[in-house]
Amino acid sequence: MFFRYCSYGLLILMATLIPVAAHGMTESQPDVVAPDTMGTLVTTEWLSRHLDDPDLVVIDCTVRMEPKEGGGIRTMSGRAIYEGGHIPSARFADLKGDLCDVDSPLEFAMPTPEQFCAAMGALGVGDDSRVVLYDGFNSVWAARVWWMLRWVGFDRAALLDGGLRAWKAEERPLSTEPAEHQTKQLTPNPRPELIADRDEVFAAINDDAVSLIDAMHEAHFRGMMALYDRPGHIPSASNIPTTAFFDESGRYRPHDELAAICTGDREARVIIYCGAGVAASCNAFVMCRLGFTDVAVYMASLQEWAADPANPLVVDKP
Repeated sequence: MFFRYCSYGLLILMATLIPVAAHGMTESQPDVVAPDTMGTLVTTEWLSRHLDDPDLVVIDCTVRMEPKEGGGIRTMSGRAIYEGGHIPSARFADLKGDLCDVDSPLEFAMPTPEQFCAAMGALGVGDDSRVVLYDGFNSVWAARVWWMLRWVGFDRAALLDGGLRAWKAEERPLSTEPAEHQTKQLTPNPRPELIADRDEVFAAINDDAVSLIDAMHEAHFRGMMALYDRPGHIPSASNIPTTAFFDESGRYRPHDELAAICTGDREARVIIYCGAGVAASCNAFVMCRLGFTDVAVYMASLQEWAADPANPLVVDKP
């Protein structure tokens, strides 16, 4: 019998990624930067060295997850987790509050560019800032904020490889003090092409020039289980589960391994979806690092698509 999670069910499958000390893709792959230059992915060592940089803003993007009676997962603000211990100087970004449209029936619905920039500015992110994003789940939630920053035209952001778990595993310092900061001005310069809507996805089904990628686990992609209203995947989509990007430590795999996972024309249009636009943002982050130049995320994803019977889904035959 199929069942539905009203929240981001893929995270159950990712919870087996338990970080320990290991080495994955670092800030110098493929950014090719000097050791003390920030790329789009930084190590715990890099962040530890640069925590006191005056232009660096560290942001905790954790979302709290709890099992629900009868199955499924409930997602809530991760503020309490942040308050229990965060990387020193980090501010908290609320994906369940300030960084979403709370009036939408969809979970994690996108705010306007102006609303998002105002929320980030309130966290001290300005046009000249550098930003490092992390969370308690291998920085997967942080990837969603990274993509939103890219969407509003801000490119001076990085993810912390391994996230808070990697930081804790190395017994680095934590703080329970709220970070003091001033409000800054973040100017929106939107790139609407980074976000796909239902109509573009529907048109892409029969467009060989566009690649659709499903970031869900293989069992969900094939229709063996359903975390949303109906099972299956969008026709013509291929499956690249977000879990494939991480090694057993919870850090990103080396660059050459990621390149072997994400193949295809790097100049072609790519649209990635998942359940609610979170795992898909992680896929988009990896593909951009690999040199794909026209990547979009279908933010409403299956929570919107599967709810409408007019939107086709394919279930693989056993």
